[in-house]
Amino acid sequence: MAWIVLVVAGSLEAVWAVALGKTEGLTRLAPTVVFLVALTASMAGLAYAMRTLPIGTSYATWVGIGAAITVAFSMATGDESVSITKVLLLVGLVGCVVGLKFAH
Repeated sequence: MAWIVLVVAGSLEAVWAVALGKTEGLTRLAPTVVFLVALTASMAGLAYAMRTLPIGTSYATWVGIGAAITVAFSMATGDESVSITKVLLLVGLVGCVVGLKFAH
């Protein structure tokens, strides 16, 4: 169960990161609310997962999932350029996160 919560929390990290970028310095209400709700839920999920999973593994997985989804979303929406190097590095990042699961 902790792994499922951790994956959801990592996904929510991507949500709050994208929302933060759209708040224009926390001056736009809707993205700011999305940011705060996703941030709170993401941190709560990370804290829950850390109750049973090692801190280093939990944090690295949470950050890795959040970073990979954030970059992939930004590339899909055109906010970030797409290159084969970036795609391969994202695949490698996801592979490392999966490796942490199996190493645990």
